[in-house]
Amino acid sequence: MTTLNPQIESKVDVLIIGAGPAGLMCANALAHAGVDVRIIDKRAVGVAAGQADGIQPRTIEVLQSYGLAEPLIRIGAHFPRASFWNPGPNGGIIRTQRTPSIFSETARYPQLITRHQGGIEALFHGSMDAKGLHVQRSTIPTAIVLSKDESELKDPKANPVKVTLKRLDLEEDDIEIVHAKFVLGADGAHSWVRNVLGIKLEGDNTDSIWGVLDVYPETNFPDSRNWTFIHSNHGTLMNIPREGDMMRYYIQLSEDPDFVDPKTGRVNKARANPGRLMETAAKIFQPYHLKMLGEPEWWTIYIIGQRVAQKFSVEDRIFIAGDACHTHSPKAGQGMNASMNDSHNIAWKLAYVLRGWADLSLLKTYESERLKFARDLIDFDRKWSKLFTGKPRTEENQDGISHEEFVGAFQTFSGFSSGVGKHQSCAAKLVIGERMIPHAFVQAADIRAVNIHDAMPSDTRFKVLVFAGNVAVAATLARCICAASKDEVDFIDVPQMLRPHWSK
Repeated sequence: MTTLNPQIESKVDVLIIGAGPAGLMCANALAHAGVDVRIIDKRAVGVAAGQADGIQPRTIEVLQSYGLAEPLIRIGAHFPRASFWNPGPNGGIIRTQRTPSIFSETARYPQLITRHQGGIEALFHGSMDAKGLHVQRSTIPTAIVLSKDESELKDPKANPVKVTLKRLDLEEDDIEIVHAKFVLGADGAHSWVRNVLGIKLEGDNTDSIWGVLDVYPETNFPDSRNWTFIHSNHGTLMNIPREGDMMRYYIQLSEDPDFVDPKTGRVNKARANPGRLMETAAKIFQPYHLKMLGEPEWWTIYIIGQRVAQKFSVEDRIFIAGDACHTHSPKAGQGMNASMNDSHNIAWKLAYVLRGWADLSLLKTYESERLKFARDLIDFDRKWSKLFTGKPRTEENQDGISHEEFVGAFQTFSGFSSGVGKHQSCAAKLVIGERMIPHAFVQAADIRAVNIHDAMPSDTRFKVLVFAGNVAVAATLARCICAASKDEVDFIDVPQMLRPHWSK
């Protein structure tokens, strides 16, 4: 166990506050880039079950770039198909349509994968262990001070951020003063870092109240192992396959007066329990039966809040990421994905500045890029949540949400939610910042097929891809990805300056 020496002072390049997916993504990337980084968390132990669980296709690609996707793909639950159910003529529900869960033709992983948050965090812990980096637990910041000296703020070698840390698991005062070059606050929706810095959240709560259950069910519902959206006369439910035989149910509670305090319109938590949530779910599933086997793995209730921070950084020295920046409905599977991609964005930029390879001004692009994404995410979530929580259209309710409207929005929003809706198209009209589409290429040296994504790992190095013609023909050498048969090209035909070692 890491201990803090009383009243000592230390220095570090990057201090990360919060060891959820956002903090761990950044810590892992920086550790593998050789950056001096520390990560702390107030929790004595990590997440064991529940919390966020859905991993979108683009996030799987990002994890693969760090060499972390394989165990997720092997252990997680895959669901390449979505199913839609609506009120039937006899009061129950009937299946209206099945579709792919992802509509992008360029998705390398054309499905969502679920794994509980603790399992995702374990991927990073294992990778960080290899670099000797561990989360310093039961530790909180109690003060943070940013220097006002302009010369110090503009010096990338200076440590202008002073953070006071305190251990929670020791009786005596155990205080350390850390002088950091940069600080990342990845400490959740109730972020201490954001609050201390006075960064305001813009947005509000909705009236929509939901319960979440991770359970092992007994059911005859035919689409249990598909991503299923149910609109019924008893409310709305989303059915998510989980690892093994587990299921996650997102259950609309707003229509049940027992869950709502009539004076405040807020959740009456005293009456919420797993049994009550399952009762509501069972009504929605009619005429199919649903029963919970044993105790739930995890459960909670919540009111949807849709907010985004006014800014993501202070003086390009202190940054916030993940839920500290944006909160929204979990039903589109964006929370953990957006959080990890925030950190994926800032990590390499911090590494370049710390190495002296880039000016401090590079760090301004973190806020300009990720704040725009967060605002787009909130706009998307407002539209999606309204459709998801609206009453279905029936003969008695012609103003309700029609099946065609809901599925149309599902298909339209798929590109944004999956993260693979935009891509570079063979470099035509190249847009900076968009992903390269995945494609298999044959290596000239050994004719082994390699996906181009695997030739571009997240190792904080830029990659230059040169698409040439047939390099076996001298006239094309001036113009290195070759357009020729694998049986006619030798790797020595490629100009030496463009010829990496085949192991790189």
